[in-house]
Amino acid sequence: MFNSAPRFGPDSRREFQTRLEAIDRRIADVCEEVGRSRADVRLLPVTKTVPADILRDAFEAGMHDFAENKVQEAQGKVVLLDDLPIRWIMVGHLQTNKVKQMVQFATEFHALDSLRFVEALDRQLARTNRTLDVFVQANTSGEVSKYGLESDAVADFITELAAFEHLRPRGLMTLAVFSASCDRVRACSRVLRDLRDRALQQNPEICELSIGMSGDYEDAIREGAIVVWIGQAIFGERPTPDAYYWLDAVPHGHES
Repeated sequence: MFNSAPRFGPDSRREFQTRLEAIDRRIADVCEEVGRSRADVRLLPVTKTVPADILRDAFEAGMHDFAENKVQEAQGKVVLLDDLPIRWIMVGHLQTNKVKQMVQFATEFHALDSLRFVEALDRQLARTNRTLDVFVQANTSGEVSKYGLESDAVADFITELAAFEHLRPRGLMTLAVFSASCDRVRACSRVLRDLRDRALQQNPEICELSIGMSGDYEDAIREGAIVVWIGQAIFGERPTPDAYYWLDAVPHGHES
């Protein structure tokens, strides 16, 4: 279980460095265990609810990629931190009417699962003359409450993505089942890995797996995760329930 100590202290920068070092050691240990290189795994700090002034300390502690999942909150932080070379990444389902705002600052989007959204995103990117790295979201748990494509729809969706020149598919992502059972959670990583392996035959650029949160990132790495999202293990518990920020509610103990 991750450390859920108070979020911010008088020396946040030092606290973040200590936590990052501990997480990095755990990632390195798991990579060594399964014969992977530590350099193959990217830690993506999930900064939802974390104030901009605290993110300055996080940046100074070595975090330069920040993941948000509410456009309005992210926009405010982008303005307040525009003097820092931060890479802003959106993770999680968004409504189509948020596309215009999102492309103004995001460098990646991890939750692509709708052709309607794809069309709106590509159209807006064309207007701004830019491209965007994207991850296709799959529903690996079979829960009706989850966003994401059903497993048997992923291949066709990837084929259709080829028509949109401003999108750069980088891999697949999923929100695992919200369960206290490590085996059930890890099974979602296996499903995503198998889907990725098939997707590679269609597009060799779709090679990354984006999965794993503060409570399960080690098992996700064992199953091949390239990007792991870690929030509370770095920043501590949030002041609001995770259900407010993830549209798929997350029980305590399995948060990002």
